[in-house]
Amino acid sequence: MRKMFLGLGLSLLISLPVLAALKVGDTAPNFSARGSLAGKEFTFSLQDALKKGPVVVYFYPSAYTKGCDLEAHTFAQEKDKFDAAGATIIGVSGDSVARLDQFSADPDYCAGKFPVVSDADLHIAASYSLTTTGVKPGAKDVRGIVIDHDFIERTTFVVGKDHKIIATLSTNDDKLAPDQHVEKSLAIVQQLATK
Repeated sequence: MRKMFLGLGLSLLISLPVLAALKVGDTAPNFSARGSLAGKEFTFSLQDALKKGPVVVYFYPSAYTKGCDLEAHTFAQEKDKFDAAGATIIGVSGDSVARLDQFSADPDYCAGKFPVVSDADLHIAASYSLTTTGVKPGAKDVRGIVIDHDFIERTTFVVGKDHKIIATLSTNDDKLAPDQHVEKSLAIVQQLATK
């Protein structure tokens, strides 16, 4: 009887999917999503962006939360350097487009310099094998507004024109602070630009 339960337990563990962010060399899943740039709604297409050069796809938990605010502000400050390296920046979170309209235009964060898109149904995060976590009921952002969506783990992917992932930067694996995602992804795209 004990062997049967042990066997059942092992088969259950084996059948569970193991989620781990996509790795270097994997093909980045294409996606199109509604988002905002400088407070104006638009539709972003990874496939279209890659025609111009590498794309930094950064997933973050939520607009108007401390680490995410720092990350967005740092990307905005460094945007000209990403442009000079021929790279596009796109932020992805579970925030609604209405919330992103405010965040994308806010001079303290995205400052209208780069777009952010909504992954409210978490399909994009799932396609990149990222974990999501629920938010405590009643949790509020830095403005005191209730956060009504799940958090996506903070992970940055640098995707080459060939759709291959060049780098994966993860707070969970690499213990990177939010602004270090910007610093490291900028160094990578600058190095690509010199080749």
